[in-house]
Amino acid sequence: MAGKSSEFKGSHRLHYIILRFLLLILTSSVGYFLGWRFPADLPHANYLGTVLGFFGGLVIIGLEVGLRKLSAKVLIGGILGLLAGLLTANVATSSLLLIPFHHPVLGETVRMLINAVFAYLGIMIGVRKGEEFELSTYRQFFKGEPEKEGHKILDTSVIIDGRIADICETGFLEGELIIPQFILKELQHIADSSDPLKRNRGRRGLDILQRIQKNNDLEVRFVENDFPKIREVDAKLIELAKAMGAKVITNDFNLNKVAELQGVTVLNINQLANAVKPVVLPGEIMKVYVLKEGKEYGQGVAYLDDGTMVVVDGARKFLGRNVEVSVTSVLQTTAGRMIFTKLRENGSKEE
Repeated sequence: MAGKSSEFKGSHRLHYIILRFLLLILTSSVGYFLGWRFPADLPHANYLGTVLGFFGGLVIIGLEVGLRKLSAKVLIGGILGLLAGLLTANVATSSLLLIPFHHPVLGETVRMLINAVFAYLGIMIGVRKGEEFELSTYRQFFKGEPEKEGHKILDTSVIIDGRIADICETGFLEGELIIPQFILKELQHIADSSDPLKRNRGRRGLDILQRIQKNNDLEVRFVENDFPKIREVDAKLIELAKAMGAKVITNDFNLNKVAELQGVTVLNINQLANAVKPVVLPGEIMKVYVLKEGKEYGQGVAYLDDGTMVVVDGARKFLGRNVEVSVTSVLQTTAGRMIFTKLRENGSKEE
C-alpha cells in the first residue's frame, strides 16, 4: 500500500516536471519571436525576449504552485472578489471619462490605479469570505429547510476504534457527522505507515469511514476547514468544534479533559459503553466461566459478554469451569466496572 502510494506520487511529480519544462520552452520561444518586434536599435533583442519569456514562465509556475495550496472555496472566492472589484472600479472610473485631464497619461494612470486598488480589495475580501463559506448552509436556505443542529465531529481515535459505526447503525446518533480533512489526512498517514500495527489501524479507520458513509439514515460531511497556525490535530479539532458550535465524539481521555476545559461538549464512547452495561445488585445470582487466577489468594477471574471483569472469591480451584456466583459488590472505576462475587452456597459447578 505504501509502495503503491509513493509510486503514484512519484509519477505525478514527473508529469508536473515535464509540463513545466514544456511551458518554459513555450514562453521562451514566444519571447524569442516577440524580441524581433523590439526597437531595431536595441542590441540582441531576440535574446532579451527569450530571457524575459523564460522568467515569465517561472512566474507562471510560481503562481500555479501557490494556487495549488489554496482550497477550492478560497480560490473561487478570490476569483469572484476580483471580478466584483474590477466591475466596481469600472463603474467608478466611468465618471472620470467626463473629467478633462491636461495630460492623457495622467488620466490613464489614475484609472489604472483605481482598478488596481479595487481588484486588490476584491481579492482580499473574496478570499476571506471564501474561507467562511459553507455550502450546506446555503443549500438548506434555497431548499427552505431549517438549519440543522447537533453537529458532531469525529476524532481519529474513535474512528479507528470502530464502535462508532455500530452506534450509528442503531439509530441512536442524530445530527450531522463532520469529518475534517486534517483527520482524514492523519488516517491516511497512519495507513501508509511502515509499522504493520499502525498500518492496520489506519486501514481499519478508513474502512469504518466507508461503512459510516454507506448508512443512508446518517448525514456525513467532509469539511476543509483547517487552522494552519496550529500543528496538533487535537487542538485543531477543538478549534473547529468552537467555530462550528459542534460536539466532539472521542474515546481519548486527554482530549476529553482538554476539550471540556475549553467549553467544548464531548461525547465519550467509553463512558457510553460503561453506561449501557447491565446493572447488577448485591445478592443477584449469575453464572460465569472462570478464566484465570485473580491477584489475591484463591480468587478466580471471569468476564461477562460486554467485557466486565468479575472477581470470584475462592474460585481458583474451578479454573476452566462454569460456576454460579452471588454478587457482593460493584466497583465503578475510570477503566470500567468491576463486579465482586463469591461462590454461591450449595450452588452447582458445571464442567
